[in-house]
Amino acid sequence: QLQLVESGGGLVQPGGSLRLSCAASGFTWDYYAIGWFRQAPGKEREGVSCISRSGSSTKYADSVKGRFTISRDNAKNTVYLQMNSLKPEDTAVYYCAARGQAMCAEVRSEYPYWGQGTQVTVSS
Repeated sequence: QLQLVESGGGLVQPGGSLRLSCAASGFTWDYYAIGWFRQAPGKEREGVSCISRSGSSTKYADSVKGRFTISRDNAKNTVYLQMNSLKPEDTAVYYCAARGQAMCAEVRSEYPYWGQGTQVTVSS
């Protein structure tokens, strides 16, 4: 059974960094493009970043460009989201999602598989 598990969330001060991980099991990892989404209280879930199944193509939301970096290690069945220069507005539950396509997508409806999420709180 396909499973995605996020980890690495926590409480960090503004300007700090966190690295989120998305670990997968139950499927052939390198057949899937992976996306990171986030949902803040009272807001819609929004796309943050995504990476193609080969890792050669990435996309970022304008709000995180230059601060976040997505990467994947197919040997470890893991995708990472390195988040630097964090801001209070980055506070949200972060989810990873998988789609069985070569290229990633920026809309959540394109992803049939989701993890349970990890909380990121940016506060002083």
